[in-house]
Amino acid sequence: MKVSYSEYDDHGRFLGPDDLFPSSGVVEFILQYGQDGLDALNEHPDEQIRQLIDEMIQAGLMERSEDGTLRLTPRMQRGMQHRSFLEIFRNLKAGIRDGHESPDPGARGDRSEGTRPYQWGDPLSEVAMGETLRNAIQRLAREAAPEATAPGAPGVPGAILPLRLRDDDVEVFHTESTTDTALAILIDLSGSMMRYGRHIAAKRVALGMRSLVREKFPLDTVDFIGFASIAEHLKEDDLPLVMPKPITTHEWDIRIRVPLDQAELTHPHFTNLHHALRVARQRLNRRAAANKQIFLITDGQPTAHLTPAGGDPTALNDPSTTILNLIYPPSEQSTEATLAEAFQCMQAGIRIASFALIEEYHAMEWVGFIDQLTRLTRGVAFYCTAGDLGATIMESYLSGKRQKKPLG
Repeated sequence: MKVSYSEYDDHGRFLGPDDLFPSSGVVEFILQYGQDGLDALNEHPDEQIRQLIDEMIQAGLMERSEDGTLRLTPRMQRGMQHRSFLEIFRNLKAGIRDGHESPDPGARGDRSEGTRPYQWGDPLSEVAMGETLRNAIQRLAREAAPEATAPGAPGVPGAILPLRLRDDDVEVFHTESTTDTALAILIDLSGSMMRYGRHIAAKRVALGMRSLVREKFPLDTVDFIGFASIAEHLKEDDLPLVMPKPITTHEWDIRIRVPLDQAELTHPHFTNLHHALRVARQRLNRRAAANKQIFLITDGQPTAHLTPAGGDPTALNDPSTTILNLIYPPSEQSTEATLAEAFQCMQAGIRIASFALIEEYHAMEWVGFIDQLTRLTRGVAFYCTAGDLGATIMESYLSGKRQKKPLG
């Protein structure tokens, strides 16, 4: 680490904690408006806003690119991630906050609080000797009690020596293995995600999960995949600024087929979960983790899917021979293609957890698709509002990491 020293300027000031950490108002504004919000700040005529930007640049939270546009620095992105994590963590149930580091105890794990009875196959290195001796002494004392109270008896201490251990005396320490998890979070970026602040909640979850994995579970990996009419991998730097796609048509009946490599020429705001699951499966297949999971955040059923141009399924690997189908109202073809891809994920050992956002109770018929997906893949489904999304996902992740099972 390089350190430089210079004379202190009386007219300046030291940067405090608030200067080195993004304020909640600024974070909320960026999550809500993305790059458009940064551009609006950069062009704002108000002197206080311009002073705020200068202070954030001085604190290393923002910087200007060569063309003068504002962009977030790595420090700002880490700060947003950590703040999102803290906000979600505050809403967790008390029993979830102390989630442990792995789902299964094992011989090569770390010790945690408490002991339990020995079971066949437990390593002798994990025997809790103090608790084991206590159990043996108490048992032998109970067995020797009638003889110890008889006239001329030598007393309990002599009656129980030498100590003879039995299997049910032995206790072992709780241990937790260091198994790893590869997680893919699928974020719906279709046009309807703009309503009710759903995209803000989804981005806050993504940022918070990234902070959690980095700080608490370094063996885990997390990939982010955004999907609308098509799906794409999102880099960590993309998360704060990514936005739902704009709605470009309000026609009631839409049937469009275009090559996938020409998708930018058509409507961007449909829901192509088929493509998202495919991208997630391909990325997770390259991970060497023992456990693989998909967290799906969505507010509607599929309205798009992919088909091979010539009927050959292998053609889906080439965008030039893949057809993008946009269909509204939702069709059975999109549903079947999506469920078929989800089944392939299950066969590859990937567990799917769905988080359905359901603020609009008058339009609940689409959750039937989530039920189908859950039954087919033997996964789990959560129905929640945008405000509950963060705590629901975090609890699901941490609860799965803290279940204790016997050794052996």
